[in-house]
Amino acid sequence: MLFVMVFAQLIAPWGFEQTDLLGRMKPPAPLAGFDPAHVLGTDRIGRDLLSRLLIATQTSMALALLGTVIGSVLGTALGFLAAHRGGWVDETISALVDFQAAIPWFIVALAVLAFLGNAMGVFLLLMGLYGWERYARITRGLVLSAREQGYAQAVHALGASPGWIYRRHILPNILGPLIVQVTINFPETILFETSLSFIGLGIRPPLTSLGQLLGDGRDYLINAWWLAVLPGAMIFLTTLAMSILGDDLRLRLDPSLEE
Repeated sequence: MLFVMVFAQLIAPWGFEQTDLLGRMKPPAPLAGFDPAHVLGTDRIGRDLLSRLLIATQTSMALALLGTVIGSVLGTALGFLAAHRGGWVDETISALVDFQAAIPWFIVALAVLAFLGNAMGVFLLLMGLYGWERYARITRGLVLSAREQGYAQAVHALGASPGWIYRRHILPNILGPLIVQVTINFPETILFETSLSFIGLGIRPPLTSLGQLLGDGRDYLINAWWLAVLPGAMIFLTTLAMSILGDDLRLRLDPSLEE
């Protein structure tokens, strides 16, 4: 999946917008009537489905990666700020975390996109704000715990500034759980993007994403099932792969789970 995200344009056999009306609705191999030039078939206007799946996977993964990075950086920074300042700053950030965790963010995204339109900047902002509260909660707890440990107190006694302690000593020690959280959030962000694109509030033509392909194919389930089944299978495989990676990293990076 990561290889496809980087090299989709190079390995796609056709242009994802290239049409062939005479070759529309071709089935995938090995069904009868398939075209060897289009091993996964074609869509309603003759576009190669394999090429569109590759570009759609690249788009969905790139958007999910960017949204996950924005959310992780924002949440981690707010978690450090809450743990460092304490008092009303900690209470305010904790209240924001509780508020974010309590509201259905998908419904909020629907309202915002319906009101402001699905401009790419707004769409990316909504994806970046999805799940940031988890990083903030994890970071705050880990920083408060790490500050009480001997190595942080020893460095502070030597005269190091709080910023230096956080950046050079505490952050590397809490990075494992944060990386695991990234791998957990990443597939959820993909599903968030594909859900919005599926109902027409995310990526729209001429761009393509897995959710947009799935939404286009739902009207052809009877006579061209592959237009919806193959994008759905790609969504499943992508999120499954990232979930398996997250479980493996959790086992490797969390010492408390070692037997």
